[in-house]
Amino acid sequence: MRIKTNIAVSDSGFIFNPDTGESFTVNPIGALIIAHLKEGKEDQDISNKIRETYNVEFTTFEKDFDDFIGLLKNYSLVENGD
Repeated sequence: MRIKTNIAVSDSGFIFNPDTGESFTVNPIGALIIAHLKEGKEDQDISNKIRETYNVEFTTFEKDFDDFIGLLKNYSLVENGD
């Protein structure tokens, strides 16, 4: 899964979808997840890196990560990298 190529993402976590005109902001961890998605990293690799960096328990992070990915999908910000 990747962030769609037309989605503008700033280093500070500001996201703009030109297709809908909607904009969003995410916290630093959300911005890091999005940066990894833009690089084409796999979900499991992203999860491992975030949990390692922030010393977060697996079950706690996995639920939050799945919820965050669900929001990205809901707002049509991601596409499958097939």
